Amino acid sequence: MTVTVAAVQMCSGKQLEENLQRAAQLVAEAVEQGARLVVLPENFAYYGSKNLQEIAQQERTPHGPARQFMAELAASQGVWLVGGTIPVADADFQKGFASCFVYDDTGEEVARYNKIHLFDVDVGDTHNRYRESDDYMHGAKPVVLETPFGKIGLSVCYDLRFAELYRELAERGAEIIVVPSAFTATTGEAHWQLLLRARAVENQCFVIGANMGERDHPRKPTWGESMIVHPWGKVLNALEGGEGVVCAEIDLAEIAHLKSRMPIASHRRL
Repeated sequence: MTVTVAAVQMCSGKQLEENLQRAAQLVAEAVEQGARLVVLPENFAYYGSKNLQEIAQQERTPHGPARQFMAELAASQGVWLVGGTIPVADADFQKGFASCFVYDDTGEEVARYNKIHLFDVDVGDTHNRYRESDDYMHGAKPVVLETPFGKIGLSVCYDLRFAELYRELAERGAEIIVVPSAFTATTGEAHWQLLLRARAVENQCFVIGANMGERDHPRKPTWGESMIVHPWGKVLNALEGGEGVVCAEIDLAEIAHLKSRMPIASHRRL
C-alpha cells in the first residue's frame, strides 16, 4: 500500500505556547499535502528549557500540556502523529525520561518509547559539552507498533548511532522507522544523512528523520536536513535548515519486493 508521510522541521525556543502553535501550523501543512503520518522533532515543545524536572512532573499524565496538545492536534487533523520527545517523570525516580508518544488519528495515545541512548558527549561547537543523563534516565525497551499503514519502529536522535537497536526493530517487523532528533550542526553535517541512509539500507525499511534545524543558534546549533529515506538508500525528499515540512509518498510493497531479491535476513551469519 502507498501512504504519504511527513517530517516536520522546527527551530523551537523556550516558549511552550509559541512552539506548540508553530508545530500545529506545520502539521496542518503536512496534512494539506496529504500526509497520514507526521513526525515532530525531538524536544519540539521544550527546547532549551532549564526546569526539566518540573516540566517532567507536569507531563506525567495524558493531561500534561504537550501531551494533551498532541492528542488534540492528531484528532483535529485526523492524522497519526509521532510526538518527537518531551520530558516525562517516573514515579520511582528523581529524573524522568525523554519520551516519544504516538497518537492515532482519533487522538488516542497508542505508544510510548523512552529514549534508550542518551547524548553524553563533547562536541566541537559553541555548546561543546552535552550530558543528557544529567536530566534523564535511560529507557530500556524497543517499541514497534501496528498502524493502518504498516509497522512503525520508534527511535530518537542519538539512537541512530546504535545499529543493534535498529536491527531489533527490523526483526520485530518494523517497515517504517522514525527518528525525531535534535542533531547538532557539527555531528549532523558529518553523519546525519549517512546514518539515516545506512539504517534504511541495512534494515530494508523506510526511515523518517525529523530534525531541529536552526544552524545559526548561538549556543546549540542544530543541523536540520530532515528527510525521508527509501529502503534502497535513496533520499525521497529533504529540507536543509530552517523550518518546514518534508513529505513523500512511500509504498510498503517495495520492501517485500526488495527483500525477495536481496534476502539479507536469511543470509546473516553472526
